[in-house]
Amino acid sequence: MVDGEIVLVGASGDRLDFDALQQRIHPAASRVKLLAEQTPAKFVAFDLLALGDDDYTGRPFAERRAALEEALAGSKAPVHLTAATRDKALAEQWFQQFEGAGLDGIVAKPVAGSYQPDKRVMFKIKHERTADCVVAGYRVHKSGPDAIGSLLLGLYKDDGALASVGVIGAFPMKRRQELFEQLQPLVTDFDDHPWAWAKQEEGERTPRKAEGSRWSAGKDLSFVPLRPELVVEVRYDHMEGERFRHTAQFNRWRPDRDPESCTYAQLEEPVNFDLGSVLQTGQP
Repeated sequence: MVDGEIVLVGASGDRLDFDALQQRIHPAASRVKLLAEQTPAKFVAFDLLALGDDDYTGRPFAERRAALEEALAGSKAPVHLTAATRDKALAEQWFQQFEGAGLDGIVAKPVAGSYQPDKRVMFKIKHERTADCVVAGYRVHKSGPDAIGSLLLGLYKDDGALASVGVIGAFPMKRRQELFEQLQPLVTDFDDHPWAWAKQEEGERTPRKAEGSRWSAGKDLSFVPLRPELVVEVRYDHMEGERFRHTAQFNRWRPDRDPESCTYAQLEEPVNFDLGSVLQTGQP
């Protein structure tokens, strides 16, 4: 029994593609089968929980890792063993290089620690960057219609279109209510909004990039459109295609920034890195 993750290599062959992997969550078995044939997935093993009748969860990670390497010594693609090192300098090198292959960070585990399910006993180290984004709308909070649940963020593309790139969602309740009042003068309708072309039936108005939740099928993603005049600086860790991989974090308002200047050109581009060098089958 192993702990690991299913990954999918994108069409380019040189990066992991999380969005493509999410397409496997589909109600139609025929669709899943077709995707499995077109873009086969891989499995990357992280940790060993049991081998035969022996429970390894109470043993230190150093012992579990050694046993995992031995157990997977003869494995072949699509089964892979994640890379591991005790060399801090090499880990720092991986942290910089592996992002170019679609990985969003590295994990550090105490070598003496046991395996503890549902507990965060490892350290996940991610990149932290900032970007100036246009606030293009908001969703109300579950507590009621007078508090902000999340702010919808946009970046301008080369053709001048405003792309939906993610959300900010972490605010204290008092601040959510203050934001609601602050944003009311910017509320508009979809006829005057950059995402007007995505207008759907009443109650289901969403930008095309956010028509459905990647986690919850049927989740209501309707939002209140705002005139794209407000700019916010956010913290983010990783881009997945045109969007932030995870929820962005509020940093500060940028009243000095012209909304039209908030483009993808400001984002830091990781240098491409050979994915095959990361997924070395059966190698520590």
